[in-house]
Amino acid sequence: MANVIKLRKGLDINLKGKASQEFMSVKEPGFYALVPDDFTGITPKVVVKEQEYVMAGGPLFIDKNHPELKFVSPVSGVVTSVERGARRKVLNIVVEAAAEQDYEEFGKKDVNALNGESVKAALLEAGMFAFIRQRPYDVIADPTMYPKAIFVSAFDSNPLAPDFEFALKGEEANFQTGLDALSKMAKTYLSISVKQKAAALTQAKNVTITAFDGPNPAGNVGVQINHISPVVKGETAWTIGAEAVIFIGRLFNTGRVDMTRKVAVTGSEVLKPAYCKLKVGALLTNVFSGNVTTGRDLRYISGNVLTGKKVNPNGFLGAFDSQLTVIPEGDDIHEMLGWIMPRFNQFSVNHSYFSWLLGNNKEYVLDARIKGGERHMIMSNEYDKVFPMDIFPEYLVKAIIAGDIDRMEALGIYEVAPEDFALCEFVCSSKVEVQRIVRAGLDMLRAEMA
Repeated sequence: MANVIKLRKGLDINLKGKASQEFMSVKEPGFYALVPDDFTGITPKVVVKEQEYVMAGGPLFIDKNHPELKFVSPVSGVVTSVERGARRKVLNIVVEAAAEQDYEEFGKKDVNALNGESVKAALLEAGMFAFIRQRPYDVIADPTMYPKAIFVSAFDSNPLAPDFEFALKGEEANFQTGLDALSKMAKTYLSISVKQKAAALTQAKNVTITAFDGPNPAGNVGVQINHISPVVKGETAWTIGAEAVIFIGRLFNTGRVDMTRKVAVTGSEVLKPAYCKLKVGALLTNVFSGNVTTGRDLRYISGNVLTGKKVNPNGFLGAFDSQLTVIPEGDDIHEMLGWIMPRFNQFSVNHSYFSWLLGNNKEYVLDARIKGGERHMIMSNEYDKVFPMDIFPEYLVKAIIAGDIDRMEALGIYEVAPEDFALCEFVCSSKVEVQRIVRAGLDMLRAEMA
């Protein structure tokens, strides 16, 4: 029986538009793009030219600081554009998929016969190492470092999050192979939900299993690390998403790169919320076409409503995202008396509306409005109610704003990521962009330590 950790702090936001456990057919997107900004902490160097043909699994760009760290194409085809912004910054690299797919052949490998260095070399060669992140700093992992442990979260507790047990069906062997490979590099911890019953999770081999029970953000890997084995100064821990573990398993079992995800298309403005199969970086035009509300402004998000990235309806799927969300923009709404008006259809953390009397099963339609401007103060004790880590979030945020690195270190910045503060940002009465502040603090600390 797995060790069970009960979390009491947090907040579940029950939104309308959860994906039903069925697949919707989506026409082949045709175009795919890798966005270097998805891979935090790297300096990209493009290694292909426009109109050049690339194989699936062939490198599109590398990290200048670690040339062995490759970022590979999800499909074979012609590089149609290398888009750059200010100061020649690489914005994205777009590949038009060929009718017949050609794959780089990396060869099938028996993970049990490999050691940690051989596994790492195979992941670097095929571009799969790019899906491993590290604490501290929440950046793409440094391949020259040796982590104290690797952490995998097999569930997502964010609003409308995809069900990984559904995504795991048919991929059980690849998932176990991926875990086997990770365990060769360092001790590996698999975190599951107490609600999950799939044998591939509860009986996974070569990993230490911990079950979590509690509200969001129980599924955040940072929260799990804090309760299992906190990261202190001088230590490094690696994290990887459960879907990326399947990518690694496919690599060793087939010898090819296959970055196909089961993506949940969710949100109140989606006509038929369901799952679809998409490769990393897929063009989203065909996913949304004919399946969203018309006649109003919509917010399209690659990811969830708390931590996702705003995209255009003809944008691309984020490299780490297994969810797409569509909600109202809210710019056409004018409410009488604003928040003072008593309402039953508005979500409120502090019982400002009577909707809390309707229980936890009511589904809400939330839009993208902030509903107020930023104040130059942080309300006391707001963050702590939804932050289930042994850290004082308000004091840490204030230390980051002040640029006090010693104080940031003392308050636990080495083990946090912006996503851990998503709920703090959601409940913040002062409308402070907490995630942006934490990201800036991590970047500041990383530059200082370098």
